[in-house]
Amino acid sequence: MTGRGNLIDGKKISADIKDEVARGVAALSDKGITVSLAVILVGEDPASQVYVRNKKKACEATGIRSVSHELPESTTEAELISLISDLNADDSIDGILVQLPLPSHIDEDKVIRAIDPAKDVDGFHPESVGALSIGQKGFVSCTPAGIIQLLKRSGVEMDGANCVIIGRSNIVGKPMGILMLRENATVTITHSHTKNLKNVCKNADILIVAIGRAKMVDADYVKDGAVVIDVGMDRDENGKLCGDVDFDAVKDKCLAITPVPGGVGPMTIAMLMYNCLAAAENKAR
Repeated sequence: MTGRGNLIDGKKISADIKDEVARGVAALSDKGITVSLAVILVGEDPASQVYVRNKKKACEATGIRSVSHELPESTTEAELISLISDLNADDSIDGILVQLPLPSHIDEDKVIRAIDPAKDVDGFHPESVGALSIGQKGFVSCTPAGIIQLLKRSGVEMDGANCVIIGRSNIVGKPMGILMLRENATVTITHSHTKNLKNVCKNADILIVAIGRAKMVDADYVKDGAVVIDVGMDRDENGKLCGDVDFDAVKDKCLAITPVPGGVGPMTIAMLMYNCLAAAENKAR
């Protein structure tokens, strides 16, 4: 990787991973095994509907059978958990994905815990998270797993790198920190209570931003030659899609940077397909 402002192309890398998954799905198909993902959507949240549509398209592209359960907003917690129990017991289903967020009357934690860890392709079950934290095999949540693939396939050296993560969510920040430690990076996780945030970030060889605030990170946060991964999906003052990083202000300082859109986003769904294939392969062993 040479020069400045190299774009890390999530569309291209995610397409490569989906091609690899499609080959794995075809190999199982030759043995008479169909890979199947059950997707559950409760209610009519427009963003969730878009995500579910994109997941179905990715299933089609990779040869994975998609089984859709679109439930009304009025669905009770007990009804949803009963459906998950049925899917856990259904040997034809390899992965179960419950689209979040759920309506406010349903306890997300209870729902996540109801999924069989062997079918937890989102990597959110406490057993999956525990396995990750102690270095055992298990499903890794798709966005952090996708970021590792972006870095590896772009030739970014993680071993010995100083990595700073902005954000400590269970879905991105915390698992991201564990995955970077696995790659032998030195990791600092920052958040809203971190003092001197800009100074901490300026020490980063790899800066991963998942804070949920449009264009918060400008050139003052980034050292020359850093690699910047922008997990944000926000809207700017004109309603245009943007990330947590002020891309135009930062790009010329960076060795490499992910754009929004077209960076981290496509990787999340690619890694979901990867996890579905892994679930089927685990079952077939």
